[in-house]
Amino acid sequence: MEFADCVKFANENPVAWLATVDGDQPRVRGMGLWYADETGFYFQAATMKDLVRQLQENGKVEFAFYRPDEMVGTMLRVSGEVEFINDLEVKKRVLTDRPFLKEFGLTAEGPELVVFRISEGEAHFWDWESNVKPKEIIKF
Repeated sequence: MEFADCVKFANENPVAWLATVDGDQPRVRGMGLWYADETGFYFQAATMKDLVRQLQENGKVEFAFYRPDEMVGTMLRVSGEVEFINDLEVKKRVLTDRPFLKEFGLTAEGPELVVFRISEGEAHFWDWESNVKPKEIIKF
């Protein structure tokens, strides 16, 4: 497997379970991936959410994408450190792609809209066949 396989899988299965740390307590929540490409995995959030504070305090995350099938399905697990993207054009694009964000009063110019990506890290796929085999780590 290669990083391109990770990008394809994430875009085809865009709901991810994102894990952060709040002090010494793990926190997990479902997130919708904005998109993934050769530069990383992109998400957006809003400063009113605890998630943003958690990411600012400790940017190390792990997230998992899942595709069900007739057996147990396939999972892609990704770990890395977030990079905040404070670029007006990127924020405009996320609002175009996700117009529902405007309903929360988020604007490209305001500080409340937070875009982040994971551009470096490790990934691996899991399925029933690989359950007890050593992980095949994909570095990106």
